[in-house]
Amino acid sequence: MHLVIPLLLLAALLFGPQLWARWVLRTHARPREDFPGTGGEFARHLLDRLGLHTVGLEATDSGDHYDPATRTVRLSRENLDGRSLTAVAVAAHEVGHAMQHAEGYRPLALRQQLATLSNRVQKVSGWLVLALPLLGVASHSPLPMGAAVLVGLAGMGLGIVVHLVTLPVEFDASFGRALPILERGYIGRRDRRAARSVLRACALTYVAAAFANLLNVWRWVAVFRR
Repeated sequence: MHLVIPLLLLAALLFGPQLWARWVLRTHARPREDFPGTGGEFARHLLDRLGLHTVGLEATDSGDHYDPATRTVRLSRENLDGRSLTAVAVAAHEVGHAMQHAEGYRPLALRQQLATLSNRVQKVSGWLVLALPLLGVASHSPLPMGAAVLVGLAGMGLGIVVHLVTLPVEFDASFGRALPILERGYIGRRDRRAARSVLRACALTYVAAAFANLLNVWRWVAVFRR
C-alpha cells in the first residue's frame, strides 16, 4: 500500500504532460468559421511574410515538426487543412522553429547535433548491449555484462541531454516567437489564453519522453547495483 502514492506520482510524471497536451489540442481543434484561413495557409503566409520563401510546407503522418535538414515545416493533415485555433497555433509554433533556424539560433543547432549523435550512439549501443552479454557467457566473465550496462546508460543519458536541450528550444518557439506573432493582430483577446495553452502543449510534448528516459536510466542503475 505504501507504494501506491509513489507509483501514482510516477504515472502522473510519465503520462500527465502528454495526456494534458492531447486534451488541450483536441479541445481547441473545433472549426472556426471566423478564421480567414487554414493552418497550412497561415504557415505559408507567415513564412512568406518573414522572408522564408524557400522553406517548404508539407503534410505529414509523423507529427507536426520542422525539419532543419530539408528546411520544411510539416503539419498533420488536420492542422494543415484545419481552420481552428489549434491548427493556427501549431502552425505558428512550427514556423517559430523555421525562424530559429534562419537566425542561427544556437540551441536549435545544438539539439540537431546532439540528436544526430544520440541516434548513432543508440544504434551502436543497441548492438553492443546484445553482443556483450553473449561475450560474457562465452568468456565466463562478468565484465562484458557490466560494460553492456554502461553502454546502455550512456545511450539513454545522451537521450536525456537531447530532451533537456529540446525543452528551451520548444518554449522559445512557442512563447518567444509564435505567441508574439499571433498577438499582433492574428487572434483576438478572447483567444489569447487558449492560444497560450495550445502553445504550452506544443512545448511540453517532449516532457513525457524525457521522464521515460529518466525511468529507464534508473532501472538500468538498479540492475547495475545488483
